[in-house]
Amino acid sequence: MPRSKMRSSGKPVAITLGEPAGIGPDLTLQAWFNRKRLGLPPFYVRGDLQLLSQRAEKLELPVHFESCSPEQASDRFSHALPVVQTGPSLTDTPGEEDPAAAASVIASIEACVKDVFDGFAIGIVTNPINKSALYKASFKHPGHTEFLGALAEENWPGQLSKPVMMIAGPDLMVVPVTIHVPLSAVPQQLTEDLIVETAKIVANDMTSRFGFKNPRLALCGLNPHAGENGALGTEDQDVIVPAVERLKAMGIAASGPHPADTMFHPEARLKYDCALGMYHDQVLVPAKTIGFDDSVNVTLGLPFIRTSPDHGTAYTLAGTGMARIDSFCAAIRMAHALAHPETL
Repeated sequence: MPRSKMRSSGKPVAITLGEPAGIGPDLTLQAWFNRKRLGLPPFYVRGDLQLLSQRAEKLELPVHFESCSPEQASDRFSHALPVVQTGPSLTDTPGEEDPAAAASVIASIEACVKDVFDGFAIGIVTNPINKSALYKASFKHPGHTEFLGALAEENWPGQLSKPVMMIAGPDLMVVPVTIHVPLSAVPQQLTEDLIVETAKIVANDMTSRFGFKNPRLALCGLNPHAGENGALGTEDQDVIVPAVERLKAMGIAASGPHPADTMFHPEARLKYDCALGMYHDQVLVPAKTIGFDDSVNVTLGLPFIRTSPDHGTAYTLAGTGMARIDSFCAAIRMAHALAHPETL
């Protein structure tokens, strides 16, 4: 079975280009410029040197660039932002989508994953993408998470990969069981097996990557008040309760279903280590409300490390210098820490 060398010490983090018209270039440039003050580990970006240079001029950031290979990045990082040219040259147009850039966005993600497999990087941090722009270029995946799952199967054939989205902040960790699906489709997609499979991955990665000895998982109910014993919907009793019982039988500290509206106040959060929601917004709304600037998107269930900032492309902030880099820098630190679990 192919295996990467992603836990080798001294290797950098690979940063994807993200949507060129968004704040991804701003975040990358500002993070490197403030690298010493913020104590960031080495990283390089797979993207276009011309676009990054033009964005640095707009931001009035005196960034020194060096075009290099992934193997050279760590040595260059102290004095230059290492750029591995990926795709054609692009013209910087903050806030204005360029359909021609979609291929470069996709190529950057693919190349960063391959870099991890080849042992050049310890993990990847993905800059925000605009999925609607990629759909116009025949992008066939609902989002980043699903695309990374497909790339894992391509690069690590024979190794099971089931991508699970986690939003991890200093005060709250959450996982949605169903991810990028319409709310109307959730009841049909929410199965006992899906809940069990997702929770098993969460428990395993929280133990192996985050250092929890026996992580406590609290499962939200699907319906208001967790269904009121069937009065407000039967899914909680028919699907979630049996899933929780199966998890308990496996030795996983799972509980629920809990009414979601009372799960996220400070006292309630002391009773679990991670909350599993049945749909995307059920847990991402409280996670982003509590820790918007310092939460990180972590993809569990993959044979490589992937993190990302917990926000979107923010077109209106692109090129203005107003974008906050907190979440992006937290994503870099977490990718490095997950590759070196002894530091957690």
